[in-house]
Amino acid sequence: MATTLLRLSRQSAVKNAGLMSRNTGLTTSTISRTTPCRTVISARSGAILPKPDKTPFGLIRMTAVVVPFLYVGTLISKNFAALLEEHDIFVPEDDDDDD
Repeated sequence: MATTLLRLSRQSAVKNAGLMSRNTGLTTSTISRTTPCRTVISARSGAILPKPDKTPFGLIRMTAVVVPFLYVGTLISKNFAALLEEHDIFVPEDDDDDD
């Protein structure tokens, strides 16, 4: 009973994913390309699925996003630390332990 329910839900999910795919009509592939997440490596027939699409320039894109946001974050924190020190909210104590 539980396996039949699981099989039916899986078939309906595959059918719905096939209906929502972007490449309808032009290709005869039954592989859904709607989500980049890949949880299976073989089709129902036992055939091995092709390799997933690789995003070109992944490292360059990551660097182009991370570096500006790190810079903006450091500027914000530096200005906020200066504001706190200016209003004497948080001022580090000068400890002279050079005895």
